[in-house]
Amino acid sequence: MSILDLVLFPDERLRVECAPVEEVTDEIRTLLDDMAETMYDAPGIGLAAPQIGDLRRIIVVDCGHDSEAEAEHKPNLLKLVNPEIVASRGSKKSEEGCLSIPEIRETIKRAEEIDLRALNEHGEEIELSASGLLAVALQHEIDHLNGVLFIDYLSKLKKQLIRTKLNRLRELAETR
Repeated sequence: MSILDLVLFPDERLRVECAPVEEVTDEIRTLLDDMAETMYDAPGIGLAAPQIGDLRRIIVVDCGHDSEAEAEHKPNLLKLVNPEIVASRGSKKSEEGCLSIPEIRETIKRAEEIDLRALNEHGEEIELSASGLLAVALQHEIDHLNGVLFIDYLSKLKKQLIRTKLNRLRELAETR
């Protein structure tokens, strides 16, 4: 497995609507493993393929475990190909961040519960329901596949403040 380079905002690859995967192959399974390793290394709870420069509909998500015992015996990692939200219910505000927009966190309103359809790493169609943090993470990553960033849900003023902050952070990094 490999740790891949993250694509950072404002890279245009983050604004592309990704293409569906025709078949889950060994190459796709390797990419899923590399994406998971990259996500854990960052560290984050989700990663979409465009965040590593791959413009296919692939995501990985791991929101953690309810207990240490569960973490030791049952991985919570979801590897999803061509994920699609088929239903959503309620709404909830929660704080979000993004590995492609480092050091920025904002409160975003999303569906509280979702139903999702996708292919797993074996190419089998699966359906799952999610709520809470998992629902938020899945919506966030699927947005990436559609060229949408969490900051797109913010007002123009907040977006401008974020751009200014990111520019300052880049300038600081370049002077080091």
